[in-house]
Amino acid sequence: MAEHLPQPLLDALAARAHEAATHWELENAQPTLLKYRENAVFRITLADGEPAALRLHRPGYHDEAALRSELQLMTALRESGLAVPSAVATPGGHLLVSLEPTDTFAGQHADIVSWMPGAPLGESGVPLAYSGARQIAIFHALGVMMADMHDLADRWSVPSGFKRAAWDVEGLLGDRPVWGRFWDCDGLSNEQKLGLCDLRTQLRRIFDAMSDNELDYGLIHADLVRENVLVQGDGVAFIDFDDAGFGFRLFDIATALLKNRNEPNYEAIERSLISGYRSRRPLTDASLSTLPIFTTLRCLTYIGWFAERPELPGARPRVRRYADDALQLAQALPALA
Repeated sequence: MAEHLPQPLLDALAARAHEAATHWELENAQPTLLKYRENAVFRITLADGEPAALRLHRPGYHDEAALRSELQLMTALRESGLAVPSAVATPGGHLLVSLEPTDTFAGQHADIVSWMPGAPLGESGVPLAYSGARQIAIFHALGVMMADMHDLADRWSVPSGFKRAAWDVEGLLGDRPVWGRFWDCDGLSNEQKLGLCDLRTQLRRIFDAMSDNELDYGLIHADLVRENVLVQGDGVAFIDFDDAGFGFRLFDIATALLKNRNEPNYEAIERSLISGYRSRRPLTDASLSTLPIFTTLRCLTYIGWFAERPELPGARPRVRRYADDALQLAQALPALA
């Protein structure tokens, strides 16, 4: 996505990244922009010659407490043996630095996290490059690691002041969802708005009928899309915990599966991920039967996300496409109500 940005913005981002790097005494660093979505992410070389990822956080999206909490969670998982990044402190011991407003940028925070080797599992909208057998092995490893992550999160003593978003019923279907009001945002047709309003009501009724003990809830990654899963030989690694928070564990599973639905090997992919997960953590058939609910919810979140970011290429068409996809997925829901 970085290659589609206008040159003046690319130049300004490079200067901002260099400014941030000076807090780590990396005045001679030459940051390379990798991604510009929620954050601007750069590859950078540390003083010891090791690569790392420098992140310029989107102003106003997460406050300082939430950003520190993300770094605490990642580092705790890394110290417990999970293949995820950990925070890189400045020479003064700071994990997060503040950058003052400029003519181009509002005040924002920056951090550096350790580099994770491996290749992204894939790219949204592009068929998976791996053979069918390799896909099965990768998604099994993904399920295993997701279960291990949930186990470690449950055992972790959340520190005082920890603050992350809640992907609960209110965070997904309330008046102010985490990623925006998907049922009345710009870009939707009137027909889509009516359909999404009805779907929101239906989903709330489904949750009202559920027992509080029926679904596994706790800390989740919340964005295990292909780009955030790195393939490392026979295993995988997870990156980009920017949306990590409290939520339903089925939401993590649904996120990892949603954009693979059109793969010819999808049924085997789903079975393999679930098998890997169940090899490490309980997942009852009753809980698994709710997967269509969370697949629909995951699809709904993208509507609000793109509607609030019209500057991204193709944002308007994606709003409508995800609305159509969500309404189609919803056809599997009545039997669950």
